[in-house]
Amino acid sequence: MEFFKIRRDIPFMENALIFNVISFLTFAAAVFFLVTRGLHLSVEFTGGTVMEVGYTQAADVEKVRRTVSELGFTDVQVQNFGTSRDVLIRLPAQKGVSSAQQSDKVFQALQAGDPSVTRRRTEFVGPQVGEELATDGLKALAMVVAGIMIYLAFRFEWKFAVAAIVANLHDVIIILGFFAFFQWEFSLAVLAAVLAVLGYSVNESVVIFDRIRENFRRYRKMNTVQIIDNAITSTISRTIITHGSTQIMVLSMLLFGGPTLHYFAMALTIGILFGIYSSVFVAAAIAMWLGIKRDDLIKSTARKDEDPNDPNAGATV
Repeated sequence: MEFFKIRRDIPFMENALIFNVISFLTFAAAVFFLVTRGLHLSVEFTGGTVMEVGYTQAADVEKVRRTVSELGFTDVQVQNFGTSRDVLIRLPAQKGVSSAQQSDKVFQALQAGDPSVTRRRTEFVGPQVGEELATDGLKALAMVVAGIMIYLAFRFEWKFAVAAIVANLHDVIIILGFFAFFQWEFSLAVLAAVLAVLGYSVNESVVIFDRIRENFRRYRKMNTVQIIDNAITSTISRTIITHGSTQIMVLSMLLFGGPTLHYFAMALTIGILFGIYSSVFVAAAIAMWLGIKRDDLIKSTARKDEDPNDPNAGATV
C-alpha cells in the first residue's frame, strides 16, 4: 500500500557524506557525555529498598508518589503492582540510613494519609544484584548485536552486516548519550527499549537492503549509487506508514503513560527517529563505501553452451 508514489528517485547518496559527518559528530558527543557524566542508573542497578503496600480500594499512585517525594527521596519509582490496590515503591539507597529505616519512614507517611494502607513486604536490593543486572544487560546487548550480524551476513553479504551494525550501534549510543546528557533515569525498562530499538532499526535496514538486492537483479544499467537511491525512494511510502503508526503509539505512551512509562517511551521515541535516519543515511552509505556491488549479492553462473570468450558469458540468469 502506498499513500503516494515518487516518480523520480531522490539523490540520497549525493549528501551521504554530509549526513554521516553530522552523525559522527553526534555519536562523538554521545560518547563524550557517557564518559564524562555517565548514566543515572535506577534502583535496579544501584541497589535500594523495594516496598509493596496495599490499599482497601484503588490506590492514588500520584498521591503516593507526592507523599514519598516530600520525604526528601529523589528518583523514586511508584507504580501499580498486580492490581490497582497494590503499589510497588522503589527507594534509592541512602548513606547512613538502613533499608528498615527507609521503609518505616515511608510507611508512616503513607499511613498518615490513609490509615487503611498495609505493608505487604519490604526487600533490600544490594549493589551486587544491580551489578549482575548491568552485566547481564550488556551480555544481552552483545548477543543481539552478534545475532543481527550473523543473520545479515547469511541473508545478504558481510558488507551489509557491517553497515547495519554500525548504524544500529549509532542509534544505541545516541539514545544512551541523551540519557547521560539530561541525566534521565536509566532503568531495566529503558534497557528493554534499547534492545527493542536494535531489532526495530535493523528491520528498516533489511527492507532497504532487500530492495537494493532486488534492484541489482532488475536494473542492469544502473550503477550502485542509482540502485541505492532507487531502493530508498521506492520504500519511502512504506517507511512513513510503518514508522508513523509506531511513533503515534509511542508518543501516546510518552504523553499519557505517566512517570512509569515516561523514560521507556522516551528511549523508543529517540530510537525510532534515529533508526529511520541511520537506515537511510548511515547503513546504506556505509554499504556503498564498502564497495557493495552486483556480484556480492548475485552469484554469476555461466551457461554450458556459451562461448567462454563471449563478453556476455557468465551473466546472471
